[in-house]
Amino acid sequence: MEGFILFFQNLLSPGIICFFIGIFSGIIKKKLSLPKIISRYLAFYLIIAIGFKGGIALYEHNNVSIIMLQVILAGLSIGLLQPFIGYFLLNLTTTLDKATSAAVAAHYGSISMVTFIASINFLSANNVGYDGYIMIVVALMEVPAIFSGLFLAKHAGAKSVPNLEKSTPKLIKKIFTNGTVVLLFGAFCIGYLNEKAGFTKIENIVVEPFQALLALFLFDMGLTVSREIDHLKAFNLRLVLFGIYMPIIGAIIGITTAYFLDLSVGTGMLFVILCASASYIAVPAAMRIALPTAKAGIYVPMSLAITFPFNIIIGIPIYYELAKLLLK
Repeated sequence: MEGFILFFQNLLSPGIICFFIGIFSGIIKKKLSLPKIISRYLAFYLIIAIGFKGGIALYEHNNVSIIMLQVILAGLSIGLLQPFIGYFLLNLTTTLDKATSAAVAAHYGSISMVTFIASINFLSANNVGYDGYIMIVVALMEVPAIFSGLFLAKHAGAKSVPNLEKSTPKLIKKIFTNGTVVLLFGAFCIGYLNEKAGFTKIENIVVEPFQALLALFLFDMGLTVSREIDHLKAFNLRLVLFGIYMPIIGAIIGITTAYFLDLSVGTGMLFVILCASASYIAVPAAMRIALPTAKAGIYVPMSLAITFPFNIIIGIPIYYELAKLLLK
């Protein structure tokens, strides 16, 4: 019964309602969008706020320890492993070409920053704490899935990756200078080094407007999802189902790992979110460079229009219930 209450609380939260309104508005008015500068500002603000608060949390809990290193290693390992699972399932259940299968699979080893931010907001609404070092895992998990996807495509046949060698330097630069990673890690370091005193000075900016700006950002994400819905007309049922069961597989891997690492409910739930989400920013950018033959009309809406809404609306409360059931 409590799980249903949490589900409806999540469904009726301001951010999720704004997300639905954004989807509905985008469907009704196809060209409706926020100015790009506002969208970028909202994204930058949320990433910086989350990174800064993560740095403060790490300092307060003094969690630079063996468990932190274990969680980071587990996150990197899962990021490398999950694309192989996704690739196998796609080849087993669909008729996608090898390059597109590899590109789709790579998305499911990486993470969705917006899903992660929404999860932190969910934990905050339920007064559940978490360990700040999880931010390091967020920053690092953007990387390994990309290399797994390229490895899979390369071994599927040279034609799948016609310009991989030529584009490698550009690709590596793209991965390691990704704006999301740089912003998050930079804000995290600032929060950790400035301790609580530094947080107090900017608390009015980092904390108080957060809920309103997150709701506005989710409205903008709803508009973005509405633009991708048209692409779903070309999807068959097997592709749609993959976008739903693949995050569930990731969640099972995540909660199992969290259980054996003896993580807390909050930290474990966020780790599950990282394992269950799919990238729609860093990985698509890398795939466009290295796998030009892969179909962006498949892998972008797969992560953005299927997996992202599933996690935001249904996944978060389910993963939280799992964490409460199995973790301390």
